[in-house]
Amino acid sequence: MAVSLSAASHLLCSSTRVSLSPAVASSSSSTSAPLVSSTSSPHSLSSLRSVASTSLFPHSSLVQKKYPNYGRSKGMVSPKCAASDAAQLKSAKEDIKVLLRTNFCHPILVRLGWHDAGTYNKNIEEWPQRGGANGSLRFEPELKHAANAGLISALKLIQPIKDKYPNISYADLFQLASATAVEEAGGPDIPMKYGRVDVVAPEQCPEEGRLPDAGPPSPADHLRDVFYRMGLNDKEIVALSGAHTLGRARPDRSGWGKPETKYTKTGPGEPGGQSWTVKWLKFDNSYFKDIKEKRDEDLLVLPTDAALFEDPSFKNYAEKYAEDPAAFFKDYAEAHAKLSNIGAKFDPPEGIIIDNAPEKFVAAKYSNEKKELSDSMKKKIRAEYEAIGGSPDKPLPTNYFLNIIIAIGVLVLLSTLFGGGNNNSDFSGF
Repeated sequence: MAVSLSAASHLLCSSTRVSLSPAVASSSSSTSAPLVSSTSSPHSLSSLRSVASTSLFPHSSLVQKKYPNYGRSKGMVSPKCAASDAAQLKSAKEDIKVLLRTNFCHPILVRLGWHDAGTYNKNIEEWPQRGGANGSLRFEPELKHAANAGLISALKLIQPIKDKYPNISYADLFQLASATAVEEAGGPDIPMKYGRVDVVAPEQCPEEGRLPDAGPPSPADHLRDVFYRMGLNDKEIVALSGAHTLGRARPDRSGWGKPETKYTKTGPGEPGGQSWTVKWLKFDNSYFKDIKEKRDEDLLVLPTDAALFEDPSFKNYAEKYAEDPAAFFKDYAEAHAKLSNIGAKFDPPEGIIIDNAPEKFVAAKYSNEKKELSDSMKKKIRAEYEAIGGSPDKPLPTNYFLNIIIAIGVLVLLSTLFGGGNNNSDFSGF
């Protein structure tokens, strides 16, 4: 029986820990490609007992059935909470950084976030039928999709953090891990927001076939079919493809790549696979440069990768990113954030920002040519004026002694500035 959304919200706001099955909760290190996968390779979940075959919260529906007013008080309204807690999100980000530094799992965490978000269909209005980042990838039916082969390892890595911070939705945690992985690998800061609502039952998973394939008959057309369905354009397709600068493909998972190369046989992390770039844990524009130069047979080029330099529209952006890493970083950050947000349901609707952005410079804020003084400043000036004998009705009486003092002071100043020929100061040194 699927748990109700109200019960799920109550559990999310409480301190009760919610976890996957023991098989998922155990930690494992893995790296893999973040974008496309082959649908030709079957995926075995023999190590996965059951990722909540009916609901992530198997006991809450029983509690509700026995105690229908559980969590409610007579005459009181149940407090509303956001999908995720901002303080826990900040702390979880720091834990993810530690995980990345010890497990070298940047690529597979990028892929985890992308594959949860990449099911979005702009032609479907209803949530969660439209797909997008909603945490559905934690359920067994979606994990069995061929394009998600190997992502059980990412869930095993991230689950202890979810256990530690139960007031973060899975959807937010997947996207937080993905963006943090890019940033920690040397990539751009991504303008993320959080507050994504989770689906609560495996029946809410999208059907298979929404994610891109690595070797379709017409690679460029296939990429457009998949990404246009999400509302993305050619520039965003090419920019997002640049994330293949991270990671490796493994033939036992995707059916693509070599078992190992000179760049992967010793790790870091689990050895093996074939990478797109020489330094496959560094986020830069090497992906575009290496494909363009075609200089190393130990580096992977999928049909969808080659299409970026074969299709005229894609090529314009691929050539640009190969030459201009700053342009690539800018466009990638915007495209990543867009992919992470489209299709998601946010609570609160405006989302939650956890990274303190620097204050924008506004010239008017520092201008000394304001036309009008504030009321408080006017009162202060009036008080000081009246304290020395002035009033709004009469001018301040002339103080001849004060005028003499001021005149002497002016004369001394002028004498110092213009009459001194014995100034021996030397400012030539430091």
